[in-house]
Amino acid sequence: WTVSLKLASNASCATPCCSTGRRPSAPLGSRILTNPDDVFKHNMWDHVQWTEQEKENARQKAEENSCEQIPLMEQGTFATEASHYWDKFYETHQDKFFKDRKWLFLEFPELLPPVSKEEITNRYLDDHQEVSSNHHRTQETCQRAAVETNETLFPGRHASFRILEVFRLILIMFIVLNAFLYCCDFSPCAIQLVKEHPEYDDSMCHAFVHDICEEMASFPFPPQSLDVILAVFVLSSIHPDRIQGVVNRLSSYLKHGGIFLFRDYGRYDFSQLRFKKGRCLSENFYTRGDGTCVYFFSKDEVHDLFSKAGLEEIQNLEDRRLQVNRGKKVVMHRVWMQSKPRKVS
Repeated sequence: WTVSLKLASNASCATPCCSTGRRPSAPLGSRILTNPDDVFKHNMWDHVQWTEQEKENARQKAEENSCEQIPLMEQGTFATEASHYWDKFYETHQDKFFKDRKWLFLEFPELLPPVSKEEITNRYLDDHQEVSSNHHRTQETCQRAAVETNETLFPGRHASFRILEVFRLILIMFIVLNAFLYCCDFSPCAIQLVKEHPEYDDSMCHAFVHDICEEMASFPFPPQSLDVILAVFVLSSIHPDRIQGVVNRLSSYLKHGGIFLFRDYGRYDFSQLRFKKGRCLSENFYTRGDGTCVYFFSKDEVHDLFSKAGLEEIQNLEDRRLQVNRGKKVVMHRVWMQSKPRKVS
């Protein structure tokens, strides 16, 4: 559940390593397949270039599996019952759907507060002792917090670095010292899983049920109070007609200079091409057998999505990899999108 300061420190300054041995570091890895005969030596190869024929095959496959769409009259169920479907998902998978979470600090070092290890440790001990003894901050400190956020009573109000993780709840598996973590999901089961964990600490984290698609739903913190918003394989689960509104609302909670960390499914990913006919809801938007939905983004769509929300693009990458099942001798083309837009005004 915790990640050591040593790991966090290394993650923030890591550089790419050789193409052999352990999993390479960010950005997007550095394990390049130069000899096709070596394909089964590792489970994943980075920066894979597609041939024109592979691109055309993928386009045709997506066109084929989307030619038969679920009737509009039947599609409403996937929206109205979404919470139920995701409850079932969490009941089945618990917290095992992301097994390797250490990549977060390699790809997203922005999750780490910009302070020294000694300062992190001291502030964590001070904050923890204060909450444990249920003592209040001095009036002077409260006034400073009020000036910064225009609010005095909300969870994490004394923290100098605040992170919101939307759905999936993977960052909760780490404790980022000197940061206060908010995590939300519209599945009550997901939030219950987090709160029941023996190391859940409400002095450093606030987990709550929230539907980010609900325009009138309020967050437990004020606008312009967050340093980081983390959305990993989240926006793809939302109907494409509603995604822009969600990003607009979330972005309003970022501070000036705050950053939105995004990673999700890309167009023609293996998981898109494997859908059978009759699972498509609309173009590049599908429903799985368990009732959950998934959209597959293009690079241009991601750029437009955050630009329209008033954010400045710092990074927008198409992550193409070759995933290998060495036991079955099967290779799969994976495509993920990764973006880092920043709030500049």
